[in-house]
Amino acid sequence: MIDDAVLNFSAGSLMLLNAILAIVMFSIALDLRSSDFKVLAKAPKPLIVGLVSQFLLLPALTFLLVMLAQPRASVALGLILVAACPGGNISNFITHRAGGNAALSVSMTGFATVGAILLTPLNIAFWGSLYEPSAQILRATAIDPVTIAITVSLMLVLPLVLGVTLNMRRPDVSNRIRGPLQWLSMGIFVAFIVLALAANWDLFLAFAGGIAALVIAHNALGFAGGFTLATIAGLSPFDRRAITIETGIQNSGLGLVLIFGFFGGLGGMAIVAAFWGIWHAISGLALAGLMSRRVVPT
Repeated sequence: MIDDAVLNFSAGSLMLLNAILAIVMFSIALDLRSSDFKVLAKAPKPLIVGLVSQFLLLPALTFLLVMLAQPRASVALGLILVAACPGGNISNFITHRAGGNAALSVSMTGFATVGAILLTPLNIAFWGSLYEPSAQILRATAIDPVTIAITVSLMLVLPLVLGVTLNMRRPDVSNRIRGPLQWLSMGIFVAFIVLALAANWDLFLAFAGGIAALVIAHNALGFAGGFTLATIAGLSPFDRRAITIETGIQNSGLGLVLIFGFFGGLGGMAIVAAFWGIWHAISGLALAGLMSRRVVPT
């Protein structure tokens, strides 16, 4: 049974994943400048709408999906955990490809990462406790929100602060290393996911079929929810593209860290997060290709 399956993932692999995600976050932060924050301070509506979409709308839509589909406990909790994570590390690249507001996307990633210290553990605990099968896992696991907050801070927020600081004090250095570092970190991250799947291929083949449809539906809900909320809020198509993509691209790498660090690599949760890591890149790039066919004013 998938709720009892545990993926092969060593402590050394977990440390390596932590380091990879820290490098990815640092490379994203190199795109942030103080002027970006000043613009958002003067016109914060797109950022606020984006964060509401990320941390309130997506978890609520995820819960509705769980209640409709009634999946196994570990699969449900995996979906909820992924929805509780901040925007994914490729959202900025995909937003740029889509012709959306890349500066807003990067800023959303930064603010959501800081907000994740508090909101990620709260969303996992709140929404996970409302579905009784997943609530049983939470009770048995007894995760400590403070420990999760510390993990998020060290892995995501510290690299974010260091990257912004470097970009503000030595823009010449950040300009030189930004592109190569982003491509290198993403390449390493994708290779890591592939190797982790290869080490657990039998389990993945046994259970991924049933999970794939849920992950695809979940991802589609993220994109649709972000687009709908941004439209209702009256945002420009330029900003709407950023929020749509940011809501549908989740930091599944952080999800894997939390799953292996706090839930013992529970099979259903880990396969959900791993499949998310593959699928959201495919769907995001496909969506960006469609969006880029129509140029919108900035």
